[in-house]
Amino acid sequence: MRKLFLTCVVAVMSLAAYAQNYMVVDSEKIFKSQSDYTAALATLDELARSEQKKVDEKFAEIESLYNRYMRVKSSMTLTQQQAQENEILKREQEAIAYQESIFGNEGTLMQRRVELIQPIQKRVFSAIESYAREQGFDLVIDSASNPTLIYRSEQVDKTQAVIDRLK
Repeated sequence: MRKLFLTCVVAVMSLAAYAQNYMVVDSEKIFKSQSDYTAALATLDELARSEQKKVDEKFAEIESLYNRYMRVKSSMTLTQQQAQENEILKREQEAIAYQESIFGNEGTLMQRRVELIQPIQKRVFSAIESYAREQGFDLVIDSASNPTLIYRSEQVDKTQAVIDRLK
């Protein structure tokens, strides 16, 4: 009796799994097919390079101050040494705060990324969703964000169809 019950459960589960209609897309490929996405990434890269240069200049200035301090430290009084060390530490903290204000989770670069990329993401995800609904798919699997995806049939890969829809 128990074997019969288990056999029935396995059969029902396999039928239920077989009945699901799913599709696979490569969201990375879809995003790269969008010219505004690649332009946004180029803009963000340029902004990051520009800001990184400013950050590097600030830290180079601090390093220069430190090296100069180390050269003249022996000729300074303890009070002068302490004042100079405090100045170097203050500048370093300012540079770190500036770096965080640009590259941190709430920084300028992240805000700009959200501003540029989020509308594109919404458009792409909306196209994927509407395509899936129209074609009767119950599940969408993104092969770009699933590094454990071992195999996918070309028949269920609807990446190109979504790209075509976005054009």
